[in-house]
Amino acid sequence: MKILFLDQSGKPGGAELCLIDIAKPYSDRCLVGLFADGSFHNLLQQNKIPVQVLATQAIQVRKESSLAQGLGSLGQLAPIITKVVKIAREYDLIYANTQKALVVGAIASFLSRRPLVYHLHDILSKEHFSKTNRRIAVTCANLASLVIANSQASKTAFVKAGGKANLTEIVYNGFDSKNYQISEPDVKQLRQELSLEGQFAVGHFSRLAPWKGQHILIEALAKCPQEVTVLLVGDALFGEQDYVDSLHRQVTNLGLEKRVKFLGFRSDIPQLMSACDLVAHTSISPEPFGRVIVEAMLCGTPVVAAASGGAIELVEHDINGFLATPGKPQELAQIITACLQEPEKTAAIANNARITASQRFDVTIINQQIAELLERNFECK
Repeated sequence: MKILFLDQSGKPGGAELCLIDIAKPYSDRCLVGLFADGSFHNLLQQNKIPVQVLATQAIQVRKESSLAQGLGSLGQLAPIITKVVKIAREYDLIYANTQKALVVGAIASFLSRRPLVYHLHDILSKEHFSKTNRRIAVTCANLASLVIANSQASKTAFVKAGGKANLTEIVYNGFDSKNYQISEPDVKQLRQELSLEGQFAVGHFSRLAPWKGQHILIEALAKCPQEVTVLLVGDALFGEQDYVDSLHRQVTNLGLEKRVKFLGFRSDIPQLMSACDLVAHTSISPEPFGRVIVEAMLCGTPVVAAASGGAIELVEHDINGFLATPGKPQELAQIITACLQEPEKTAAIANNARITASQRFDVTIINQQIAELLERNFECK
């Protein structure tokens, strides 16, 4: 089976990292078409996955865009659609991995007469998307032969928005646990480099954006013992610099300059997670899946996650992690403090999480589930 994968991003987010794992088994008979150039292009090449950049500039539509803004992007989309239609005729199916890729893929699917698969990595709700974008996404997705949702939360929101339940299958993200086995000397060295000796390090791994809730963690930090330090790994991506500036002001106003480290984008995520004593997930809107939650589990680092969306499908409170009410810094501070004060209990929970996550989200098993879905839906036709 020859597959044309489509993705809108030039930067590697969670959907893009998932795509690398999915595309690897098809590397001798696939192509990844990108709508923007960037470091994701390089990552695909490093993994020996054929890739082609199909656009010279980013498509100027965002999740909150209006109908007028969407229509204004048609001039950008037309040349991409033309390219995708031509390329698609050499492949058996089109696999759209993001929402803009879905729009292009749906039109190209019709024109090239190639079936469409949509991998849904988002929660199609008003918190994340404008009404116009939700309507476009659902309309295009309902033209697909198969929709793969990355969680029950994503599927539920899709169906509620008008998506066809009978098209949709749930497949969680897959991970290679070997990538998260970091040696103790490496962890010790990194903690020294970050001046974490004697500190209880709480890591937050995400782009800096209001809905990711870094401000909640900073507010919680002010209520924690002095030895608690926060590492913010990530930076602004989509015009969110004002929020980054507000985080710096918040840190200054609370007198936390020595207890919050802004590390920016980093490529050594497993190493940093392993160097943390706790990883905090603080999204104030429902998360579609929660990739960083599973990554922390595989590193053997305990996790506290916001109790909504896909996160509650990953974390069982006091069994393989901790759950906190979204947007409640006092509750988050209490859990962080308890993890600091009860290290044996916290370590046992983290170890349980590592074992179960390595089995439940094994990339080989996940890829087999996707392969079976594709074979069942397409090779027999």
